[in-house]
Amino acid sequence: MTSEKKAQIGVTGLAVMGANLARNFAHHGYTVALHNRSVGKTDALIAEHGDEGEFIRTETMQELVDSLEKPRRILIMVKAGAPVDSVIEQLVPLLDEDDIIIDGGNSHYPDTIRREQALAEKGLHFVGVGVSGGEEGALNGPSIMPGGSRKSYDSLGPMLESIAADAPEDGKPCCAWIGTDGAGHFVKMVHNGIEYADMQVIGEAYELLRQVGGIEPAQQAEIFTQWNSTELSSYLIEITAEVLKQVDSRTGKPLVDVIVDAAAMKGTGTWTVQAALELGSPVTGIAESVFARALSSTARETRLEAQETLAAGVPEPGTVDDAAFIEDVRRALYCSKLVAYAQGLEMLDAASAEHDWDLQLDVIASLWRAGCIIRAELLEDIMAAYKDKETAPRNLLFAPAFRDVIAEYLPSWRRVVVEATNRGIPAPVFASSLSYYDGLRRPRSNAALTQGLRDYFGAHTYLRTDSEGAFHTLWSSDRSEIDS
Repeated sequence: MTSEKKAQIGVTGLAVMGANLARNFAHHGYTVALHNRSVGKTDALIAEHGDEGEFIRTETMQELVDSLEKPRRILIMVKAGAPVDSVIEQLVPLLDEDDIIIDGGNSHYPDTIRREQALAEKGLHFVGVGVSGGEEGALNGPSIMPGGSRKSYDSLGPMLESIAADAPEDGKPCCAWIGTDGAGHFVKMVHNGIEYADMQVIGEAYELLRQVGGIEPAQQAEIFTQWNSTELSSYLIEITAEVLKQVDSRTGKPLVDVIVDAAAMKGTGTWTVQAALELGSPVTGIAESVFARALSSTARETRLEAQETLAAGVPEPGTVDDAAFIEDVRRALYCSKLVAYAQGLEMLDAASAEHDWDLQLDVIASLWRAGCIIRAELLEDIMAAYKDKETAPRNLLFAPAFRDVIAEYLPSWRRVVVEATNRGIPAPVFASSLSYYDGLRRPRSNAALTQGLRDYFGAHTYLRTDSEGAFHTLWSSDRSEIDS
């Protein structure tokens, strides 16, 4: 049934994220039309939270559409992929020109580009919105990254900004127009890629502190709490301390010891790496974090067999100065976190040029200051680094605020990677991040040999350091050089 009162926004898909976003809108004074394939979820939400604001109950797509003021704004919160297309197909015949369909799930950005183009031809707006912050953020204020046309944002933006988290530094909402078509979902995808690397390198720090330093989880919780008052200050460092101090009620063991060591993933990290390969953007730390999850989960049976069959080949461990080692790990963790952000931002810059999105890196960094998973104190320095396009660094690591700290912390970073290698402890993001840093700064890379090999077997040619043009060598005959 429908109501005479019109809603400013409708939400279809009332699982936890959809329900919490609907409640968030209601908390901010909007009348929200509710729809779900199973009406039971709609009724449950109204029964439990109907006193939190104005809701309109609907049972069908037609009722949902009829309950909305124009231009209609409908937020889809269903599983990414075919379910989103199915909901769109049901909605399109019921809508009028300039109505707005919003996808707030973790959709793959090429799908968003396709949908936006198809709906634009019908006179409809399609907005792909990246939402970060999980269930709590959806209810109390997430980081919101909307794409789509500027016109659609003029209508939708004020509503999104009102429900977004406010940055503690200046009170500004963590929501802004990102760019056209798939830009919003692309930025959210890269956010998640950075999140993967950030969590993995925190895990590597935890393992090194435990295996090398012999520091148990409860004591590590205190260490991470202390670290959260340094330049490492971030949401993930904060909740790492919470996880490590948790004791299992059944066994009395640290809960982290009872959890199966197989990390799941839902696809955004993989998409980030795939997109980076297409762009030629070297997100090595992010890629290693994705592969580390795959090794932990899909190769679990292989790992169990490897424990019985593969030699460690490590020397007898020596002793370490606990205080010095803890500080080395802290510094290495900070440097590796910086590389994750640097690689993500470099990838955004490459995608901006490829898709003509004109992404503003300082604005994107500002959206990540609150509400989202990778919120961190260092984002203020990232914003400052990219505020002026004329002076913005080619790579985040070149910004003086970070370059000078890395120079100071570099010996610690190297010691930690060496110690991990000597102990046979995998630290793929620590190591790959350091290799990325060294790959940037080295005057010559081994790619010269690669080009020689490519020219040998495939006549792909190469460039010379002392002449213009492309060259090819007849390697297997007189080795004479020819200009191609």
